[in-house]
Amino acid sequence: MQWNLEQIRLFVSVAEGRSFSAVGREMRRAQSAVSGAIAALEDDLGVVLFERSSGKQPKLTEAGAAMLEEAREVLRQCQRLDGRAKGLVRGEEVRLRLALDEAMPYQPVLDSLEDLARVFPMVEMQLTNVSQGDVALKVVEKRADLGLLFRSGEMPSSLERQRLGLVEMVTVCGVGHPLATLGHVDLRELARHRQLLLPPQDNQYPDSKQLSPEVWRTDSFYQMAELLMRNLGWAWLPRHVVQYPTYRNHLIELTSDWSPPSLVVELVCRRDESLGPAARWLADCLGERLRAIG
Repeated sequence: MQWNLEQIRLFVSVAEGRSFSAVGREMRRAQSAVSGAIAALEDDLGVVLFERSSGKQPKLTEAGAAMLEEAREVLRQCQRLDGRAKGLVRGEEVRLRLALDEAMPYQPVLDSLEDLARVFPMVEMQLTNVSQGDVALKVVEKRADLGLLFRSGEMPSSLERQRLGLVEMVTVCGVGHPLATLGHVDLRELARHRQLLLPPQDNQYPDSKQLSPEVWRTDSFYQMAELLMRNLGWAWLPRHVVQYPTYRNHLIELTSDWSPPSLVVELVCRRDESLGPAARWLADCLGERLRAIG
């Protein structure tokens, strides 16, 4: 391979509807130099890229049209390389790993990640959705740089915690459940029906009351919502889970005498490792968006 990036740039410029002379003027090169560079590229590639007719604009051959997008991709890759190098000089992370609770509000997270891609386009993002108890563990074991979770009573001493916002909890049942026909339910009425709760041994969330003697347990708010859709009980769920499109027309919020406290969203990171600019920016963005829904 003898061709170079300058030849690729000339090929793309000429292919985008411009003459050899126009490209030469822009790059302050003689028309013959541009034509010669393209001819050398054709020799190196072993294909004819342009049809040349006296007095006419160069026209791509079938082979040239096939090679054009490949050439553009080479130039785009060079831009990515330059951007990555400049980011490293500024101290940007090469990769940012975020572990988050699977029940985290999805819209603020997705909006924040979309903004991150715009502000830090060269940073590779790695997302891991796990159960609440595993979020902090991934950060402690250096398998994640940031952890997004709901506050629990215990937290490893090696982690820094930052409060970002609140997630409201609501009382919910399926639209076909007997409770759905009542305008208001008190605690005694709730206690007459099966209650869905998180397993106590795995429960890293704020404690919820067990009201009913009949209880089913699952370690996922989303699985709980699936059971509620089948009218298998009632539960306290984060409001954003209830409003998820899959469940929106199948679950109903109940007014009741008592609801558990809102879940507190926290961001955690290792105390012995400083965050890069992308991580700090993402933390601020997540906080802003989560406070907005709280």
